[in-house]
Amino acid sequence: MGAALALASRGRGRTDPNPSVGCVIVAKGRVVGRGWTQPGGRPHAEAKALAEAGEAARGATAYVTLEPCAHVSTRGPACADLLGAAGIGRVVIAHIDPDPRTHGQGAARLGNAVFLDGRAADAARMMEGFLMRQAHGRPHVTLKLATSLDGGIALASGESQWITGPRARAHAHLERARSGLIVVGRGTLEVDAPRLDIRLPGLEDRAPRRAVLTRGPAPDGWMALASPAAIADAGTDHVLVEGGAGAAAAFLAADLVDRLLLYRAPILIGAGRSALGDIGLASLADAHGRWRLADSRMLGSDRLDVYERVRD
Repeated sequence: MGAALALASRGRGRTDPNPSVGCVIVAKGRVVGRGWTQPGGRPHAEAKALAEAGEAARGATAYVTLEPCAHVSTRGPACADLLGAAGIGRVVIAHIDPDPRTHGQGAARLGNAVFLDGRAADAARMMEGFLMRQAHGRPHVTLKLATSLDGGIALASGESQWITGPRARAHAHLERARSGLIVVGRGTLEVDAPRLDIRLPGLEDRAPRRAVLTRGPAPDGWMALASPAAIADAGTDHVLVEGGAGAAAAFLAADLVDRLLLYRAPILIGAGRSALGDIGLASLADAHGRWRLADSRMLGSDRLDVYERVRD
């Protein structure tokens, strides 16, 4: 299942409107088929793995990160039917599909061949955008902040390149590759004219769509978001908010940030520009208990702390 989850990560940010799923088929102790959801959502992971396995799939075990779909689409057959027709002997599933068109029905169609794996939490993290949309009708939102130790994002003059070092910036580009949409504020667009591309070898073609938070029109090649809530109709499951202080504050004030990437460089700026504007905090007591540290690591001389929003 760990291998299937790793395969699923390859498609993240490229499979909208479908989740990125991984599938590994094992026969007689040997991997005979591997697959992950392809760009645009088709073919599904199971279909790719079965095509690779061929006749070796008969009697084999399939490890799938999400319950195989049970509904027939104009874009392809139901994966539960494909697995059954291929003669798969056992299907191990990490997470049940919350989509009502499949929920429990894919497993039921496969009958006694289904076993649940203990990696549901890992699978949920991999599909957090898909699960967020199923539960709340909106994408999963990550906010990226790159600051000095004292919380600055630029000098008073506006100079901001670069706060963090090359390893931290490379990690941020990897996060772009895992997103379907990047959002910046109108001020950032006008002052910095960001390209928001991906400058990592081999991933240059994975740059997500670009959006600007504005009540006015957007430039050619950009999507206009009148408010943070407009991401619900953006057509993606993973949104990355990159800047600046106004856009970051707007998403926080709307309580639409699910994950926070805080890159901190070992520098002090002093009188400069702060990472955040007003987030609507009424009292200091309201600030506590909202964020949980999920990861922390060094990227060169910079520290990355990853926080997740604590929700009921």
